[in-house]
Amino acid sequence: MSQTLARNIDDIITDPKTYGDEHAYHAAFAALRREDPVHWTDPPDYRPFWAVTRHADIMAVELNAANFLNDPRQFLVTIADEDMLFEQTGSRNFARNLVAMDNPDHRAYRALTASWFGAKSVRNLEEEITALARETVDRMIEMGGACDFAKDIAAWYPLRTIMIVLGAPREDEPLMLALSQKIFGNTDAETGGGDGMASMVEASNAFNAYFSKITADRRTNPQNDVATILATATIDGEPIGEAERHAYYLIIAAAGHDTTSSAISGGLLALIQNPAEMAKLRADPSLIAGAVDEFIRWTTPVKHFFRTAVSDCEVGGKQVRAGDNLMMCYPSGNRDDAAFDAPFEFRVDRADAKKHIAFGYGPHLCLGNALAKLEIRILFTEILARIDDIELAGQPAWVEANFVSGLKRLPIRFRPKDRA
Repeated sequence: MSQTLARNIDDIITDPKTYGDEHAYHAAFAALRREDPVHWTDPPDYRPFWAVTRHADIMAVELNAANFLNDPRQFLVTIADEDMLFEQTGSRNFARNLVAMDNPDHRAYRALTASWFGAKSVRNLEEEITALARETVDRMIEMGGACDFAKDIAAWYPLRTIMIVLGAPREDEPLMLALSQKIFGNTDAETGGGDGMASMVEASNAFNAYFSKITADRRTNPQNDVATILATATIDGEPIGEAERHAYYLIIAAAGHDTTSSAISGGLLALIQNPAEMAKLRADPSLIAGAVDEFIRWTTPVKHFFRTAVSDCEVGGKQVRAGDNLMMCYPSGNRDDAAFDAPFEFRVDRADAKKHIAFGYGPHLCLGNALAKLEIRILFTEILARIDDIELAGQPAWVEANFVSGLKRLPIRFRPKDRA
């Protein structure tokens, strides 16, 4: 690790601008994996933590849910923002959602929708999602051979899927997109206003107001959707709390489409930058299902989550004390050459792609992973069948956010295939 990098590494780990520059991120974290893979991080303005950067160490921490708790620290928040949140809500947690819960609550709340998001149930949506993918590519073709794929296509397709899952009306999609961007892109001036926690709180309050109306409607007009499940949910015979219900809605509505959007736009950029891999998929569409895991590994939209140690222990050769926080650095783990063959090579037929940890690992494995993979597979099947000569038409740009981020701009040119 260079002296400059060593002096600045704590700032690099926390700075949202690092996550808007893939080269800077991967250069810094590759150095950490080599030289200090479990790094004590004590940056200005944040409470200190261990940055866990290797694939095996991240898996070990995530699998040991008894000793590494999700509560009370979820993601990187400045001390000032934590204090502001506490003053407004009485908690330093942004929301008591599935990500923040530990057992037995996590098990009970996850069970409410686990069967709905299971692989068998998700397959029942395939016909509807296929129709949506065709409509999406129709719209892409109508744009006349050029578009900003991140803004015009990738942002909307998974959002519509989540609106179907929740049973929310299509005309509310612009509101949901704007609120989601304020949640996850809150440190980026373009996507979320750049106001940090203030933007998140404002968007969260708007989400809560919106879904309070949805809840009231479903209690009198139940439907076959997740909103009805949450509106009427009980645990041990008692209705779930309003705060927990709102947090559940939010994690499905916001996280459920923003991360998939990032994997879609980042996957297309990787194909454009690796034309031989694009050619492989065109020659053999059966590879698309496996390529989806490589898209997700390559992009890793969720950049980190935290865990808190219950008791003194060892992680990656470092002594961790009870109460210490650990930051699981997922993009770093997904470029670890101890876990992946040539991890900086993008391969649509990668044999070890399914080892990625972009969905987390262990009991907190992403609830919606089967739905996300289905969406991505169907859309790329449609794009590659109907669109040719896809190329960059300008510089891509990434959201500057250290929690969840992906491409915010992906200008492309393309040619619709001739129809017989």
